[in-house]
Amino acid sequence: MKIRFLGHSSFEIQAKEATIVTDPFDPSKVGLPYPKIRADLVLSSHDHFDHNHVSAISEEPFVIDGPGEYEVKNVKVWGFQTFHDDKEGKERGTNTVYLFEAEGISLCHLGDLGHLLDEKLEEEIGNPDILFVPVGGVYTVGPEEAAKVVAQLEPKYIIPMHYRIEGQSDEFKDLQPVSTFLQEMGVEISEPHDILTVSKQSLPEIAEITVLKHG
Repeated sequence: MKIRFLGHSSFEIQAKEATIVTDPFDPSKVGLPYPKIRADLVLSSHDHFDHNHVSAISEEPFVIDGPGEYEVKNVKVWGFQTFHDDKEGKERGTNTVYLFEAEGISLCHLGDLGHLLDEKLEEEIGNPDILFVPVGGVYTVGPEEAAKVVAQLEPKYIIPMHYRIEGQSDEFKDLQPVSTFLQEMGVEISEPHDILTVSKQSLPEIAEITVLKHG
């Protein structure tokens, strides 16, 4: 399995079963370039321009944009309703957290999660092998809360997302940089990876934080 960071909260996951893309964004509004890309399956956490730009994906992928249980090309997907804020959605509405499985690996994409997980959801998600977690704050959990969510789920790989990246539009200027989250977690990363290549056999015994280059 190969995982590439497309920017913001969008990732391309190339698995044997299918190619999955999460939260495609509108480059004209986010301020970051978005590649021409194809996918079999698109997961959209909520209906905002920086997470729902499905038209950027070619070849008419199957689109999942809400809670439920799905199976597409032998990729199992579970969507759980959460909130985009810590006021039960009163400020920014709902958000879908996705748990999905491919190549025997479980992945969890938190979308724009705005709160810690309750006990029920924590149990339903379990301990994913790979966790995509927002860390920039403002519209999502911030670095401190993100670290707490990581502790709740105890994944093997932690991949931060939704943080400040040079070139983003002014709407995202107040997001924290990824370095703030890394400091909260007590780690230093000298150089981001271009791609994360992972297999069931290569999963680490001790959790690792992997920062990926965008684009």
